[in-house]
Amino acid sequence: MGAISTARRVFLRRATRVGLSLALFGAARPALARPNRTLTGIRISQSDDDHTRVVFDLTGDVEHRLFTLADPHRVVIDLHDTRQSEALAVGRTKTSLMEGIRSASKNNGRLRVVLDLHGKVRPRSFALRPDGNAGHRLVVDLHATRLSPTPIKTSEQERKRRKPEYVIAIDPGHGGRDPGAIGKRGTREKDVALSVAKRMKAIINRSEGYRAILTRDGDRFVSLRNRVKKARAAEADIFVSLHADSFKSPRARGASVYALSLSGASSEAARWIAEKENASDLIGGISLDDKDDLIASVLLDLSQTATIQDSLDLGSDVLDNIGKVSKLNNKQVQQAGFAVLKAPDMPSILIETAFLSNPNEERKLRNPKHQQKLARAVFAGIRNHLARRSNA
Repeated sequence: MGAISTARRVFLRRATRVGLSLALFGAARPALARPNRTLTGIRISQSDDDHTRVVFDLTGDVEHRLFTLADPHRVVIDLHDTRQSEALAVGRTKTSLMEGIRSASKNNGRLRVVLDLHGKVRPRSFALRPDGNAGHRLVVDLHATRLSPTPIKTSEQERKRRKPEYVIAIDPGHGGRDPGAIGKRGTREKDVALSVAKRMKAIINRSEGYRAILTRDGDRFVSLRNRVKKARAAEADIFVSLHADSFKSPRARGASVYALSLSGASSEAARWIAEKENASDLIGGISLDDKDDLIASVLLDLSQTATIQDSLDLGSDVLDNIGKVSKLNNKQVQQAGFAVLKAPDMPSILIETAFLSNPNEERKLRNPKHQQKLARAVFAGIRNHLARRSNA
């Protein structure tokens, strides 16, 4: 109850600020008389029993809000500034996950679409801009939350084909011509991050009900935005970015865990680190031209509040387990504006495993046994978090 109350207070404070801003801007211009975009079509497809996709065709880019309701289970999509259309009179609406579709136009100019479900699902949404013959689209993916009942089979090959319950995206920081921090002995952050990530992937893939993917599996540069894209394409449930820190003083030591802060960093040190990490796109020659758009979409997507709270809870579980094998720089989860943490629908954390600028910690980070301990500790924290969340 404490975490929920905290999340609610954070949400109310942010909602109040956003609402006040909108009110001030709204006073300076006349209200829209009617919605200026139309829903022109709905397409429903099912790739397997665990996945249903609903595509909304629209006449323009649309801001939306997505949330779930229970008893009975529903997914609700509010399309802002959008008018009703005959497009909702679709033929086939039933799938293995979805019972049907209904809608209603609201007085505030929003079109509310409700997907009636057979049971609990994990929804994901993303917008697509015009491409070829296709116009603006909003895609809503529905994923089954648990493994479908499967007959017991003795074949090892058949067991490997079963869809895992949780997908963990592991993001080894830096890479290619972006080495990250470098210790006095020449230890490069990009190498340490990749080595720990590969060990963690092996541990996860040996665990029933889990599967890991890497945002990079070799020494190559991957832009910050593409790291998140790869995780979302794999339908990851959790995103973990691995790094090794550096500081001007060799006495700085210990591991830290970060979650996203919409208002920026929670301390001067965290702000400095966030700027350093985000600058790696420029090092690789790729500019984050759409960063402002991403931040804006995060602010407008109310589901981000719950995602941040989930990220903070995840970070706390991981931090507790890292503390069993390593010194901690801070015993509480920090918050900063790291670009890789800005996915609005995927709990995400960034781990600074230790300080390469500290000779003792550089030596430990070079040690394969210590890397293995770190990998096990991070995964133990993830498992604890997911077990606690499923029992909530």
